[in-house]
Amino acid sequence: MSQTAFISIGDLRRGRPALAETLPETGGGCGTSGGAGKSSCGSSAGPEDMPAEIWDKVKNHPCYSEEAHHHFARMHVAVAPACNIQCHYCNRKYDCSNESRPGVVSQKLTPDQAVKKVLAVASAIPQMTVLGIAGPGDSLANPKKTFETMSRLQQEAPDIKLCLSTNGLALPDWVDEIVKYNVDHVTITINMVDPAVGAKIYPWIYHEHRRYTGVEAATILHQRQMLGLEMLTARGVLVKVNSVLIPGVNDAHLIEVNRAVKARGAFLHNIMPLISEPEHGTFYGLNGQRGPTAQELKAVQDACAGGANLMRHCRQCRADAVGMLGEDRSDEFTLDKIDEMAVVYDIDKRRAYQQQVEAERARQHQAKVDALAEAFDAGLTRDDMKLLVAVATEGQGKVNQHFGHATEFQVYEVGAGAATFVGHRRVDLYCQGGYGEDEQLPSIVQALGDCHAVLVAKIGACPRDELQAAGIEPVDRYAHEYIEKAALAWFADYRERIASGAIVHQARGDARIRQGAYTGGTEAAA
Repeated sequence: MSQTAFISIGDLRRGRPALAETLPETGGGCGTSGGAGKSSCGSSAGPEDMPAEIWDKVKNHPCYSEEAHHHFARMHVAVAPACNIQCHYCNRKYDCSNESRPGVVSQKLTPDQAVKKVLAVASAIPQMTVLGIAGPGDSLANPKKTFETMSRLQQEAPDIKLCLSTNGLALPDWVDEIVKYNVDHVTITINMVDPAVGAKIYPWIYHEHRRYTGVEAATILHQRQMLGLEMLTARGVLVKVNSVLIPGVNDAHLIEVNRAVKARGAFLHNIMPLISEPEHGTFYGLNGQRGPTAQELKAVQDACAGGANLMRHCRQCRADAVGMLGEDRSDEFTLDKIDEMAVVYDIDKRRAYQQQVEAERARQHQAKVDALAEAFDAGLTRDDMKLLVAVATEGQGKVNQHFGHATEFQVYEVGAGAATFVGHRRVDLYCQGGYGEDEQLPSIVQALGDCHAVLVAKIGACPRDELQAAGIEPVDRYAHEYIEKAALAWFADYRERIASGAIVHQARGDARIRQGAYTGGTEAAA
């Protein structure tokens, strides 16, 4: 796809010189070298914000580009079961199909099985552009299996981007191998840069044939993480840093983490909520450590603005996830089903399909540009009100899903003439077997408790009434519009109704984050 489809808003709207100055920035510096770069280079950026070689790496990577995640898919292969550290928030589970969180898988794979599965998925899902190894343990605690898989895929599926995730303990030892196999995206989980904080998160590590505990363990881990991050960025590998927000443990400390990883060249910083339901069996879950609320998570993310660029569209995927972010089609590609498939890996067909996807993406981008320009002309950039709206979407960047069919809502902050993606909320499926399950409504309302409106393609009378009673406006008049255009149009109408006295603006409360919930019931119903 030509870069002209993604030229900057300022270039498209010449004659409005103030527009570029008034549009909000998306985050901190572009972490290509020591954190230097344009302030808008990050998960929501385009090619005008970064060097061409960086854009080529992220343009169709759903984790590294917020815009790409509406259009492109990823998959993980579970070839790395062993781990070299213990985290208080982690409990690895195998043969587990009813939880959605990192560290759980339904089937562990050999490299041969993994390659076979990747080829089958890529043949059936041509918009699948990224393959990652994210466990269920640590990819670099299982280096032989990890790099054998990468080596095979480099030869048999050369158009697929290769990624791995690691806790960073063994990372400095394997940077040369990472570069050798063209793994140009690496995620490091970094929860602290102060070993005193780390000692509250990691009970032990296993390094150089020894087990370490306490502050000593956290010190070694911290030093190895920083060294590995510096080595990767020096070699041109894009690094995303994941941090788990643990209230009362590292919430205030994550600002320091953000600054430290930016200084070492991290491309993105993904601050994720702690998953701590007791049924998951983690140390934190069994000992009452709560996860953050929606406002607490957003407050920490907002406090890091101006540092390393933030990723806010993470779904904290399973180690065997398949499909678009926010969906998991792994049940379609179990080993027994793959054995019955006629797999034909047609790279030309995949590229042709992806060009169609890019054309749709360009239309989405243009709609966003037009919506922002209209907001500027309407004077909304001078409005200091900001509020949240939830969106039911099946992808393509559109309001195109029935309220009752949603298992998550995407959340946008509207105000200052922009609609900015800030997160998502997982919910229980409302429509089950052709009818609405009213018992699910209170939990859905709780998940959207900080939103002023929910934009949907269609909504039934009962959930409409329930949302209105909770002070959340159900909106279906923008069905199948692009999200930014719909959100800004609703916001303009909302401001007009306030100005006319038709409504009175009311502040919203907090919302409940449901990350990593059991999904067996909803999957069966769907």
